[in-house]
Amino acid sequence: MKALRNFKDSNDVESIWMLTREYRGIAGAGGVKDVSRDLAESLARAGYEVSVFMPRYGFIKPEELSFKNPCPQFDVDLHYAREERREGVGFWRRNLNGVDIILVEAVRFSEKLGIYLYTEEEERIDPSHKKGDGHLDYFAMNILLQKAVLDYAIFTGIRPDVFHCQDGHTSVLPAMMREIDGFRQYFEDSGALLTIHNAGLGYHQDVADLFFATAVTGLPQRAIYNAVLNGSFNPFLAGAAYAPINTVSENYARELQETELDALTGWLGHTLKDRGILIEGITNGINPDEFSPKQPGKLGLPAAFDPARGDLAGKSICRKELVIRAMFGDISGIKTYGAIDYSPSQPLITVVSRFSEQKGLDILGEVLENLLSEDKKVQVIILGSGSRDIEKRMISLAEHLADEERLALLIGYDSTLANLIYAAGDFFVIPSRYEPCGLTDFMAQLMGNLPVVHTTGGLVKVKDGFNGFTYKDSAPDALMKCMNRALNAYRNSPDTIREMQINAVRNIYENYTWSKVREKYIRLYSKAKRSIKK
Repeated sequence: MKALRNFKDSNDVESIWMLTREYRGIAGAGGVKDVSRDLAESLARAGYEVSVFMPRYGFIKPEELSFKNPCPQFDVDLHYAREERREGVGFWRRNLNGVDIILVEAVRFSEKLGIYLYTEEEERIDPSHKKGDGHLDYFAMNILLQKAVLDYAIFTGIRPDVFHCQDGHTSVLPAMMREIDGFRQYFEDSGALLTIHNAGLGYHQDVADLFFATAVTGLPQRAIYNAVLNGSFNPFLAGAAYAPINTVSENYARELQETELDALTGWLGHTLKDRGILIEGITNGINPDEFSPKQPGKLGLPAAFDPARGDLAGKSICRKELVIRAMFGDISGIKTYGAIDYSPSQPLITVVSRFSEQKGLDILGEVLENLLSEDKKVQVIILGSGSRDIEKRMISLAEHLADEERLALLIGYDSTLANLIYAAGDFFVIPSRYEPCGLTDFMAQLMGNLPVVHTTGGLVKVKDGFNGFTYKDSAPDALMKCMNRALNAYRNSPDTIREMQINAVRNIYENYTWSKVREKYIRLYSKAKRSIKK
């Protein structure tokens, strides 16, 4: 039985349907998976009726995950510009931790072996589907998911109070809900909320063919042309005309609508502002107990420790295990370059990141060349993959220093290895040019690994000298100076470092648990509900 909520008003929200392309434990590629699951489960614990809809990709085996298939099957309108078309959909369902998870079955989804990108196997089957390229039918995939959910509601006779649309992949739904006959009448009492996880160019899910956009969505031309940004139909712009919109930190919302960083989005934020639409900010939360080194078993750590109490003895054990795993372990999907030995007296700088210019890994590469040349008593370990140019530069540096055993580069990703890096490290570097929120800084802090960050977007939650080290200019010199400040504190002010580690953990528990963050989303759900009453 769901817990009873302690409030009720005329705009009360009982049921939330979340649309997402990712959900941790089922299909994940980035931070969307974590927000989707953690927010959904937090809402369910608070007594809300929560359903999550996502595609059933080809790599998801529903029966193995205890999904059942008793749900309806029907056809969904998905017309092309010169062809009236319908595509069949079905549904798989299970309840997970109080949340109803519903997978949308369709050929367009099941033929995909990656969430957003083609895989090596898909390229082998069809050479035009190059590994690492985005799906050619991305827009049709997104619209099919959204229409399937709207049709599912009508088919089952259920009207959710609010649809929560995660990122540009699901952001056309509010427009379709308000503009298409049948949907407009049925959902007249349902609201919607859009959440931007990344507004950078390449993340909008926009489409340049306006005739195609009109046909596939079924929207009137007026709605299509009103949502054009830089020559393309923009889902964020389309949905925000009919629903409140937020992003994943207060500072990122400010940057989008008040600074020139919005140029990186094609001026989406300023366009919304010019239309009188405010992007609200809610900094993502975390379930800190899930990343607590006090419970090492579930994180794959060899020893327990407690940074909040200044108990860090287990970190050195984790560091030794990390060296063994990185240097001598055979980890599936990981290629190791360079070398690192076990030197617990030396500070360990850590990185877990996608290799991209957005993440600032090109800047970091330049800084590490200088730092490791000037400071012979520091070690670095890096886990990640991405840009081939950045990978090549990092590999070259790691191999050049291999004999010194001070830099290990691990190309690929493994969650247990990432946890070991968080736990073993002294400093965790995030040199992002822009960062909507950031989650790895939380994970590192919970394991006594102090972040060194560029003060952008959600990374402003790191306060210099309190729970980490920060720098303002996205430039190699600024990062170098900041890292040297951190290393100087490590060597000359260990008590200050210990106090910062304690502050970091306490700050997360006091301000960033999902039980606190969800209340801000509940307010936006109520706003979404109120907005349809005007």
